[in-house]
Amino acid sequence: APVTAAAVRIDGIAAGGDGVGRLADGRVVFIPRTAPGDLVEPTGLRLAARYARARLGTLLEPGPGRVPPRCAHYREDECGGCQLQHLEVGAQRAARRRIAGDALRRIGKLAADDPALEPADQEFGYRARITLAVSDDRRRIGFHPVDRPGEVFDLDRCEIAAEPLNRLWRAVTARRSALPDGLERLTLRMDDAGGLHLVLAGGGEIEPGGAGLDRALAAEGVAVSIWSRSGPGATRLIAGPGGDAAGSFEQVAPAMGRRVREHALAECAVGDGDVAWDLYAGVGEAGLALAQAGARVESVEVDAEAVAAGQGRMGHPRLTRRVGRVESWLGRLPRPTVVYANPPRTGLGPTVTGALAAAAPARIVYVSCDPATLARDLRALAGSYRVTAIRGFDLFPQTAHVETVARLEAA
Repeated sequence: APVTAAAVRIDGIAAGGDGVGRLADGRVVFIPRTAPGDLVEPTGLRLAARYARARLGTLLEPGPGRVPPRCAHYREDECGGCQLQHLEVGAQRAARRRIAGDALRRIGKLAADDPALEPADQEFGYRARITLAVSDDRRRIGFHPVDRPGEVFDLDRCEIAAEPLNRLWRAVTARRSALPDGLERLTLRMDDAGGLHLVLAGGGEIEPGGAGLDRALAAEGVAVSIWSRSGPGATRLIAGPGGDAAGSFEQVAPAMGRRVREHALAECAVGDGDVAWDLYAGVGEAGLALAQAGARVESVEVDAEAVAAGQGRMGHPRLTRRVGRVESWLGRLPRPTVVYANPPRTGLGPTVTGALAAAAPARIVYVSCDPATLARDLRALAGSYRVTAIRGFDLFPQTAHVETVARLEAA
């Protein structure tokens, strides 16, 4: 029989975006789509030894920061792409600051306040790329509901996507019969010049089927480059003017991404004679900027496609690009003065933090998309480095994600 619970008052927002309260027995309970101050009646309670999870059953009393979500999919399909659309802007920002601060204190063991957060330029319509899943029966294309990764609901529009992507999606939907067999997911992207791209991905090479997707979209008056992607480093142009391998390694939120990079580069403070490492470099904008500032730069990126795209448009005599995993290159690079690191959500990890401590640069600037792994890595570096500045950036409004830049100086 299902477990039931009495009413729960929500005290805060946890990493991941769930509201947090306590059951009558003292156990912490995580409930998605709840807001600080809410009084809720949970449903579907699932108990573990030290915590519980539940769903929002009845909202008995709304908290002061609760607002009606703008997106119909958030309300009706429980879209998992956003976690905080039911909170007003100020409450969202406070939650993201607290998520970062809690990680720094609890995991990093730092005596840190919640970091300052640079607000986003746009609360909606900011994403330049969205990736959609295809259901097993191919009848639905869209996102996954929260906590149900095996399900897909059919997308009408995405409120956090740039409007040109929503227009492109309407055109694709109108010609859905022309989508190819074997399609597992598709990515809609807008490049910096406003060009539109559609990336078709599956288990193997994908070709437009039926009447031809390119001709179908042209008939709708949509100019788009269509790509096939069968795996990392395997993107092929099918139709349209093309670009740099469909830009799968570019920023999802370009405007705020540039602000993060500019801040992080300023924290590096490199000059003539410095040796800089640009780790997890992507196409290499940061490495190019460091070279232009006078440093000799060693750039490392595992995605050969990204490295080739960067080399083609951002070469510099003081910038050397290396293809491969960061872990495999660190012992072969000249000793750095400054390290700029922008790892994926998994963070640096013990191999890289150990190598950085051994290389002993004077300064490390760490750009993080996950406060928990950032805090873990800062703790690992604590014997050799002290954290001298931390700032958050609101790259992803309506979600629980926060970008953070930390500056570390040799102890």
